[in-house]
Amino acid sequence: MAVVIPDETLQAAHLTAAELKQELAILLFSKDRLTLAQAASLAEMPPIAFQHLLASRGISPHYDVAEFEQDLATLQKLGML
Repeated sequence: MAVVIPDETLQAAHLTAAELKQELAILLFSKDRLTLAQAASLAEMPPIAFQHLLASRGISPHYDVAEFEQDLATLQKLGML
């Protein structure tokens, strides 16, 4: 689906198209509507760059205990722990 934002709207907001995508991605991620990977994709950024953008805004990545335990299990299976 394509969304068309008039140039006048971008100018009024003092944003480029890329900045608007980033702002939308940050908003949807912070409201738990998109995962980190989905939000990074929307922002057209590599996930690590998107994480840095979040950090610059004081937004922590959503990473709970269950995800941490899954990561530990994966690392153990790979022999990295």
